[in-house]
Amino acid sequence: MRSNGIMNKTLRGCAIGLMLIPLAGMAMEPGWPEPVEDNPVFGLLLVDEFEFRNNDGADTFNWDAEGWLGTDYNKLWLKTEGKDRRSGDSGGEWEVQALYSRLVAPFWDFQAGLRYDRLYGARDRDRGFAVIGFEGLAPYWFEVTPALFLSEDGDVSARFTASYELLFTQRLVLQPSLEINAAAQKVEEFDVGSGINDVELGLRLRYEIKREFAPYIGVSWTNKFGETADIVRNEGESTRDFSVMAGVRFWF
Repeated sequence: MRSNGIMNKTLRGCAIGLMLIPLAGMAMEPGWPEPVEDNPVFGLLLVDEFEFRNNDGADTFNWDAEGWLGTDYNKLWLKTEGKDRRSGDSGGEWEVQALYSRLVAPFWDFQAGLRYDRLYGARDRDRGFAVIGFEGLAPYWFEVTPALFLSEDGDVSARFTASYELLFTQRLVLQPSLEINAAAQKVEEFDVGSGINDVELGLRLRYEIKREFAPYIGVSWTNKFGETADIVRNEGESTRDFSVMAGVRFWF
């Protein structure tokens, strides 16, 4: 009985070995494709706002864009936004951010890097920041971006942005947006007071001729608060602004 058991095991081993020989030959067969790349590098550039604004004050040309390059888990982000006055006194402001991004949860990235601001016109001013924050998709499909900034002079500020896309059809999309800026210290040189600085509400209706290209129209309302409102008021400017806008959104 024992010898029969050994014989059966030997026969099963030989049978398995014979079955593996063709598979080994196939694995070494020239011309077979390379293994599937499961961590490819992707990239995207999104120009979310590229618009002319008819404001209560001076009309402006505004932009807000971001792009990234990397894998599912690690990315390099570049973000920029700003405005240039098209009427009245020339001048404007812009900022750019360079960030490293790491996926920390489904639909959520942690981001850290640098930010540079520049104001130009009657007086040119600039400053740099360290940045930490998150970018992700909150429940009910709200896209949110909370961020904290530490300036080169040690001033602390924060920004929270949120937006939502409401599809009337597969091409007609209504996009409400919210942006809140706040600061811990008063920096009068940059028209910033402590506390909540300003709140901006936007509403844009776009038509996607293609997914990658969509003209839009919209409105925007901005209000400054607290010390920031006092600084702006002392400079003879309004603390509130209502805008009607037209522009185009595109990505590739």
